[in-house]
Amino acid sequence: MDALRKQASKLREQVAKQQQAVIKQFSGSGYESSEVMVIDELEMQRHHQLEKLYRSTRAGRDFQREIVKAAETFTALGYKHIEAGTKLSEDCCKYGVENVHDEILAKAASIYGDARKHVEKEQEDLNRVLFSEVLEPLRAIMTGSPLEEARHLAQRYSRMRQEAETQAVEVSRRQARVREAPIPENVAKLHASEAKMQEVRANMAVLGKEAAAALSSVESQQQRLTFQRLVAMVEGERTYYERIAAILSQIEAELVSEKQRKEAAPPVIPPNHGPEKTKYFLAEARQAFDAETEKELTLAVGDYVVVRKVSPSGWSEGECRGKAGWFPSAYVERRQRIPTDTGAAGVF
Repeated sequence: MDALRKQASKLREQVAKQQQAVIKQFSGSGYESSEVMVIDELEMQRHHQLEKLYRSTRAGRDFQREIVKAAETFTALGYKHIEAGTKLSEDCCKYGVENVHDEILAKAASIYGDARKHVEKEQEDLNRVLFSEVLEPLRAIMTGSPLEEARHLAQRYSRMRQEAETQAVEVSRRQARVREAPIPENVAKLHASEAKMQEVRANMAVLGKEAAAALSSVESQQQRLTFQRLVAMVEGERTYYERIAAILSQIEAELVSEKQRKEAAPPVIPPNHGPEKTKYFLAEARQAFDAETEKELTLAVGDYVVVRKVSPSGWSEGECRGKAGWFPSAYVERRQRIPTDTGAAGVF
């Protein structure tokens, strides 16, 4: 009978050692969520709370890391954008200066080149916002001591919980020894194991409260600051795109205005030195026209004009009150034809 008891005791010790070996094998640097012995209901609730907080703060840190990676990529692309845009601005301005003969394109190139400088300035401002209001704050909280200290407390609690299981196995083993041989020596060892178990439980309770409070504080701060940085990034990008849209709209308006001005200007017709019979006709101004250049002719409603040239561009050239110039063809109405041999001077 004694031999069987010794063999049973030996088997229990082997099982306990195997359990500890399995725990050590699966234990790591993080908070352990393995199924260990639950000492009481309160301890089980604390364990689940810490496990949830540990996972939450880890997910929050991973999300912060992804935001940082994206902001770093945006910033890097922004600097490349600035480099390419600055080069394009210089090329446009250079073309505008060196090709003044090509009035429309040269003017457009100059307008775009000057405006492009403002576009790159807005990109610099966006990069500054991403760095100062997103990257730096998130990096600080990711590597800050509050997070590391709170997670360290949770890891200490996890190790102490495993120590409690080891001690619980020891208490069970001592209780079996006392049942087998209730001698004073075995009883004393049992009492010592139980006392140590109570000490571990008390330490667990204190450490669990500290770890839970620290992780809860970090989780709240983590979520609040991450949300603020995300909003800052959205506001920075919104401001950037709004200003870029305004700059591009201004560029478009200036280019279209320049094109319309050029197309509406009187045509430049080279002088004809050879003999040619021109068909003049008399027209009456039906709408007033104010000349803006020396080449244009001012007309008042009711004025009679001797029209000498009609251009397909919508402009006509003629003489009125001793002055000659160009005016819109649609502003006058034809009255009669004038013989070319009489000349315009004899009409008025």
